[in-house]
Amino acid sequence: MTRFVTLPTQDMSTEEAYRLLCGCVTPRPVAWITTQSADGRVNAAPFSSYNYVAHSPPMVAINIGSRAGELKDTARNIRETGEFVVNVATESTLELVHASGADYPPEIGEPEQLGIELVASTIVKPPRILVTPVQMECRLEQVLPLGRGLNTLYIGEVVAFHLSDDIFDGRYVDTVAMRPISRLGGPYYAGLGEIFHRPMLQAPPTR
Repeated sequence: MTRFVTLPTQDMSTEEAYRLLCGCVTPRPVAWITTQSADGRVNAAPFSSYNYVAHSPPMVAINIGSRAGELKDTARNIRETGEFVVNVATESTLELVHASGADYPPEIGEPEQLGIELVASTIVKPPRILVTPVQMECRLEQVLPLGRGLNTLYIGEVVAFHLSDDIFDGRYVDTVAMRPISRLGGPYYAGLGEIFHRPMLQAPPTR
């Protein structure tokens, strides 16, 4: 018979709750976000508390926690400019993605420090990361403080998709060819692994 350990959250510390959530809510897609400060410095950082939240219009949401009571560079730039780009992290970019998650001071831009090649966006000011096969230009739609104020949800409308022809045939995105990575609990990432095929039971939305 399976036995369970029950952990009430009423008096749970922030560290323990974070550790449990990261271990339980997996795999989590990685948004490699580029932003640009008001003075033009480009920031690139990965976030795995991320997903799409609407399709009409297309919207994505990223939860960005504060650090020692201060906004992270990505959050501050999004608030100041109202723009960001979600670049899809892949197996081939894993090392750069991981390195860009280090705690760099605000005056140092990760792309310049790590040699991440950028390309201009078409609608928003923050540039895209050239080596990623999918880039989504976003404009900030809503800022939602959550819980005790340590976390904030940033919801952005996708105003342009950029899709490499290596993974896009004009209608469908080839997720297998894209080879996205995800975060697991602790210091672990994962690729797609085994893929299970089942027929779709509902038609995709049209309106």
